[in-house]
Parts: sequence; C-alpha cells; structure tokens
Amino acid sequence: MTTGKVIQFRRGRHTVHERHFLIEIAEVSDSEQAKKFVGKEVEWKSPAGKIIKGKISATHGNKGIVRAIFEKGLPGQAVTTGVEIK
Repeated sequence: MTTGKVIQFRRGRHTVHERHFLIEIAEVSDSEQAKKFVGKEVEWKSPAGKIIKGKISATHGNKGIVRAIFEKGLPGQAVTTGVEIK
C-alpha cells in the first residue's frame, strides 16, 4: 500500500471537474514511474471515518502527478490531505 496527497481539483480556466483530483505520490518523481499506478484503486478517509473510493485514470504532466476519478466528489477540505493507493 502506498500513500499520496491530494493536490487540487482537476480544473481549467473556466471549469472544475468535481470528481477528478490530482494526486502526488510520495516516492514518484517522473511520469515513467507514475505510469505504473494507472488503474490502481485510491481511498480517501474522512475525519468522520467515511471512505470514498476512486481509481487512478492517467498521469498528469512530467513530475509524477496522477489523475484520479472518485465515485463521489471529495469535499474541499480533502485538498492537502492523504490518500491510500492499493
């Protein structure tokens, strides 16, 4: 099991994708290493204990950031918190 950190919503200049999040994985520093995580499950645990699941869909950029799509949107407080990658 690997840990990661929620960086931000996936967004453009005029749009925000509510279920898409950018995740930084602890040991990953480039896109080649990040490609190994595509297709893996991601879990975010709320302070109340509720678990929201998602899946890593693609890499994002050249610095090892990945894009994850969650079944429900995460709350804004989830930004900068940790996730588990299975």
